[in-house]
Amino acid sequence: MAFAIDEINRNSNLLPNVTLGYSLYDNCLQLGIGFRAALSLVSGQEEQVILHETCVGTLPVLGIVGDSSSTRSIAISTVLGLYRVPMVSYFATCSCLSDRQKFPSFFRTIPSDAFQVRAMIQILKHFGWTWTGLLISDDDYGLHAARSFQSDLGPSGGGCLAYTEILPWGNNPAELKRIVDVMKKSTARVIIVFAHESHMINLMEEVVRQNVTGLQWIASEAWTSAAVLHTPRLMPYLGGTLGITIRRGEIAGLKDFLLQIRPDLHHNNSYGNNVVNQFWEHTFQCRFAPPPAGWVEAGGALCTGQEDLESVETEFLDVSDLRSEYNVYKAVYALAYALDNMLQCEPGRGPFSGHSCGNLQRLEPWQLVHYMENVNFTTSFGDPVSFDENGDVLPIYDIMNWQWLPDGRTEVQTVGEVKKSAFKGEELTLDEDKIFWNFESKEPPRSVCSESCPPGTRIARKRGEPECCLDCIPCSEGKVSNKTDSMECTSCPEDFWSNPQRDQCVPKKIEFLSYHEPLGICLAATSLLGTFICAVVLGIFIYHRRTPIVRANNSELSFHLLLSLKLCFLCSLLFIGRPRPWTCQLRHAAFGISFVLCVSCILVKTMVVLAVFKASKPGGEASLKWFGVLQQRGTVLVLTSVQAAICTAWLVTASPAPHKNTEYHNDKIVYECVVGSTVGFAVLLGYIGLLAILSFLLAFLARNLPDSFNEAKLITFSMLIFCAVWVAFVPAYISSPGKYADAVEVFAILASSFGLLVALFGPKCYIILLRPERNTKKAIMGRGTES
Repeated sequence: MAFAIDEINRNSNLLPNVTLGYSLYDNCLQLGIGFRAALSLVSGQEEQVILHETCVGTLPVLGIVGDSSSTRSIAISTVLGLYRVPMVSYFATCSCLSDRQKFPSFFRTIPSDAFQVRAMIQILKHFGWTWTGLLISDDDYGLHAARSFQSDLGPSGGGCLAYTEILPWGNNPAELKRIVDVMKKSTARVIIVFAHESHMINLMEEVVRQNVTGLQWIASEAWTSAAVLHTPRLMPYLGGTLGITIRRGEIAGLKDFLLQIRPDLHHNNSYGNNVVNQFWEHTFQCRFAPPPAGWVEAGGALCTGQEDLESVETEFLDVSDLRSEYNVYKAVYALAYALDNMLQCEPGRGPFSGHSCGNLQRLEPWQLVHYMENVNFTTSFGDPVSFDENGDVLPIYDIMNWQWLPDGRTEVQTVGEVKKSAFKGEELTLDEDKIFWNFESKEPPRSVCSESCPPGTRIARKRGEPECCLDCIPCSEGKVSNKTDSMECTSCPEDFWSNPQRDQCVPKKIEFLSYHEPLGICLAATSLLGTFICAVVLGIFIYHRRTPIVRANNSELSFHLLLSLKLCFLCSLLFIGRPRPWTCQLRHAAFGISFVLCVSCILVKTMVVLAVFKASKPGGEASLKWFGVLQQRGTVLVLTSVQAAICTAWLVTASPAPHKNTEYHNDKIVYECVVGSTVGFAVLLGYIGLLAILSFLLAFLARNLPDSFNEAKLITFSMLIFCAVWVAFVPAYISSPGKYADAVEVFAILASSFGLLVALFGPKCYIILLRPERNTKKAIMGRGTES
């Protein structure tokens, strides 16, 4: 501060004809002392001084540089704010001091803790550390930082705090032991410490005692540069620490200024000179006269005040790492530039009421606050300095790394920076190759509460635990997640389904009664076998068409019956294969008409049997004229036409169509033919059933009529099989899902067709092929006569 004021007074371009002075106070780290000093400055309790011309009386106070502590700055600025006295701190970082309502005249040349917290969050985010512990000091500095972490860590970095512990003031072994136990038990490998150097000294004693290693420390600017912690004893624990620290600056000429310091031998009782004398005695290991008793006798040297500072190594002269000192330098220059801007005001064009300007003779502190809010200059080191609407300087921090060198020395090296720009927001720059990691792997540690959830799962919070402690819940069927740490699973499109890993949607399997599966192959083969048998039987009947057993009971109807059975067998093929519009429309129509043709032929044959036996009785000859060949053909045609009309009406009004059904299986698309109209389908089946029942009843009545070969018995048995099959079909069809409904219908068609084929034509083929001696008119009629 003294150097900055001396440099300003020697600068003819800044505050010409104005000389700045200063008073320095040691607050002794006590709030009360610092508070009284500030009040004495602004209340005019200073000593009276006599200056030339008009400047006689109390010194005009431009502002206060300090305090270094957030707690003391809060207390002092609360009062100074009432008088609008500008106060510029170089080390108070509490985010609460940005509240312009409470602290209207407070400024600072160090970034707010709110930015320091965000800078640390940027580091956590960069290395993927989402699970951290937080240790804070029991004051405004630590408590406000904890509040900022708790509010910003989740939204900004996606992390959370495993624990937050308050470090005690002074040495409290029991509390420190409890805190270190918490650190040991926690799974968090990264620990942030927002506290002071004294806190860390006490904490590290307990850490060393319990030998807690394997932790990654992140230091706040309050202890990042604490040389007292850079010892070989502590480096096994603190090596690799990443710290936030104040931006380093360079102040040209400061070292030469420091070398001019000399003790004043004539004012030994003043406080300031007493401090210099203590420094001098410590540095040169001498004593000022009068020395303590026995000092000279013990060989101790007397201080002359002319010793050479350059000849000794002292931290006092190390100007290579100016950080908080650089902030003091900027604070003094901010006040000087604000005063200079005020003095350059042109009367009548000022910013105050009536366009007036401020002046030194009637200087009001609030006037200087106005110019402080608008100050904008660049230091000799090239750093721009200005304050935002909250009195905060443009934030920038260096990131330091505690490096433990192979020779045992410790070095704190700059490995990056974090700054805030008006356009890009917060920017983190890290040179990871320079970072020393105090782990065997020489790589950044992992510090997460829960591992990342892989694709195919979604994250769900564990009840009662912080928000970054998560469970990985597998996606349910039909939903997928293809990213790591997905918040939710997305449903697949309608025709897609999730794969077993649940990380992508795949087309659903398509299911229908196919020619390529065993069931479809068996049914198709059976259908073709039935068709082939019909063709063989038809060939046998054609070859033996002139034999009595073929000619009996209208051979033409037998041929029609065989052709219709062949159609019945073939129509079952329409139920196999991928449903298409034409197959859906044709399958039920072909099935209905084929079976009606078949049953119609059986019904007419039954009626002919009854008519023949009725005609054999006296007076019954007239009944045969109603059952001639033409009438039989006409009856079959009419009965079949009715079914054709039913099918036509059904197809026109509500035609069956292909349908993709997903109700049976979520992971499959079942292709099926919907009947369109349940009524139409029911009428079609009902009509077949009506004819079948009618045939069965008539054949049942004619079963005991005398004849060597009474076909009514065969018809009765065949209709019994037919009706049984189709009665069983209805509940089986309704309860069968998807392709199995088609399989049930095909099975019913084939079973009933084989039943009719075997029951009606099996005995006749047996006689034709194996018992030809019974295939005579005499054999057929004779046995009936003997009966």
